[in-house]
Amino acid sequence: MAKKKILFINQEITPYVPDNSLSLMGKELPKVMQERSHEIRTFMPKWGNINERRGQLHEVIRLSGMNLIINDTDHPLIIKVASIQSARVQVYFIDNDDYFGKRLIERDEAGVEYEDNGERAIFFARGVLETVKKLRWVPDIIHCQGWMSGVVPFYIKTAYSDEPSFAETKVVTSLYDKTLQKDFGGDFKQFLEFRDAKASLLGDYKDTFDFDELNKLAIDYSDGVIQAVPGVEKQLLDYAKAKNIPLLGYHEDFADAYETFYESLYPNEAE
Repeated sequence: MAKKKILFINQEITPYVPDNSLSLMGKELPKVMQERSHEIRTFMPKWGNINERRGQLHEVIRLSGMNLIINDTDHPLIIKVASIQSARVQVYFIDNDDYFGKRLIERDEAGVEYEDNGERAIFFARGVLETVKKLRWVPDIIHCQGWMSGVVPFYIKTAYSDEPSFAETKVVTSLYDKTLQKDFGGDFKQFLEFRDAKASLLGDYKDTFDFDELNKLAIDYSDGVIQAVPGVEKQLLDYAKAKNIPLLGYHEDFADAYETFYESLYPNEAE
């Protein structure tokens, strides 16, 4: 396929967090696509269980310093960077003391889901997109992996639709196993509002967002959907099929299938 600029927005990437299907793909997919001569950028949250010294993270001063307003509160955006030497992949980290800091991924030390997981996803999405703008890098494809990236497709097609960095970008969402049980609270739709991303656009969704509803939102605003693991909920796969958008089933050997899927989003493009 013609070489692309691919932005990977990952919830988890090994070796910075423990191995699981999501974190392993978070490392391997960018690595494989880079080896195939695609130009990549990779982002993830700076979770509190990441050892910055061991991972050799350092702050990128020129990208940090912006404040994002969520729930009428200013939240400073901090950008850090590190490299996975074995994969030769550079990773940008979205950090903030309120949302990440010393906090874990989905649940606290007692195993209780964080009440503000929805707000954390909003901050992460906006933090990534604002940072990509600062990088002056224009992705052809944005590939979202994990619920933390679930609001990105909505923002790309609404709040950022007129931005030169994203005007022609295709968005792909990978579906994974359900890992959250609690909802995001009744104010999530209001917190999500930003520019043209209006709460009024969310009338077809439940008033209270949860894992499934967030994935439905991601599907609705994506140009393609991938079943990343065998255990994706049937209702989400059926929902994606009913939307009549490109859907790639599960592939254990994913590299060729994913690259072909990316190519299918540009049917009129010559090699």
